[in-house]
Amino acid sequence: MDLAFTPEEQQFREEVRAWVRANLPTDIAHKVHNALELTRDDMQRWAKILGKKGWLGFGWPKQFGGPGWNAVQKHLFEEECALAGAPRIVPFGPVMVAPVIMAFGNAEQHQRFLPGIASGEVWWSQGYSEPGSGSDLASVKTRAERQGNQYIVNGQKTWTTLGQYGDWIFCLVRTSNEGKPQTGISFLLIDMKSPGVTVRPIIMLDGGHEVNEVFFDNVEVPAENLIGEENKGWTYAKHLLSHERTNIADVNRSKRELERLKRIAKREGVWDDTRFRDEIAKLEVDVIALEMMVMRVLAAEKSGKQSLDVAGLLKIRGSEIQQRYSELMMLAAGPFALPLIREAMEAGWQGDFPGGEVGNAPLSSTYFNLRKTTIYGGSNEVQRGIVSQVVLG
Repeated sequence: MDLAFTPEEQQFREEVRAWVRANLPTDIAHKVHNALELTRDDMQRWAKILGKKGWLGFGWPKQFGGPGWNAVQKHLFEEECALAGAPRIVPFGPVMVAPVIMAFGNAEQHQRFLPGIASGEVWWSQGYSEPGSGSDLASVKTRAERQGNQYIVNGQKTWTTLGQYGDWIFCLVRTSNEGKPQTGISFLLIDMKSPGVTVRPIIMLDGGHEVNEVFFDNVEVPAENLIGEENKGWTYAKHLLSHERTNIADVNRSKRELERLKRIAKREGVWDDTRFRDEIAKLEVDVIALEMMVMRVLAAEKSGKQSLDVAGLLKIRGSEIQQRYSELMMLAAGPFALPLIREAMEAGWQGDFPGGEVGNAPLSSTYFNLRKTTIYGGSNEVQRGIVSQVVLG
């Protein structure tokens, strides 16, 4: 396993870095570096910039309009975007559903759905979790009944991230109750503008509107929107989840936030506290170890060897690191991390008190928000069980 980048890979990194610096809007980078809330326009503006360059689908093969990058190039692209302060690509379209459409959809579905995803014009949402189906995803109850050339969909999805912006949603739906629960699930693409689709906000503790409930009341969905075969959706879902859990690890974001933590510690006067600096050092070791795990996967893919089945491990460690750096930021700022006046923060006001510097106001909301990372995408407790069976044997 060679973890050193080749001269060609280093040159590729420099090219990506130069392009991102030249094209990333400064107002968006400012928000990202200071953990200020991104609007729909912010996220889609950057997506369209990437789409115009042909890089929104950075993991896509050339045959589907992507750049055809190898695993190392994809990693370097993500790293340079994160360090520059680019918003994380909203993954539901280009990273999650697109690979499923490519692998299991037909030619008509390729032509119909992929261009809108690649350009950033169409916003996709994910319809997996339900009130009674989270980590136990095979127990989904949202029902799709075939009637002629369409499905009639009834049920509810929950924790739908940014669903208020969604144009389309990919859903796991139950099309059969026979056999094991996994065998009766299908993968359906649903236009969120269809009659009978209702999106209701779930307002979080910090007042943010990030997640939603989505209700389906006799929604008519053309049968041509079924991906692959009926009752084979569980296979497609597992294919997607491997992308999601690797994405959740987000080591490049952690590297950027580690540097932000150091800036906050220096600004708040705790950098000279050796005990506190020890905690930062331990976190940095964990971030480096996570990156090495990612590099092991990339090295295996690059050499054509069987990639390690470590998506669950990446998710576990990545999510715990995200929670830890947000906790240390809170500790560094102390009581000045507590105030949160959302409207004032959005207007740029950080408080008329010592320690009211830019960057302190969002710390508490970030801390509470990142409690979710060890739960979504398959809770870490469930992931540890899977790792013990699949990886350790």
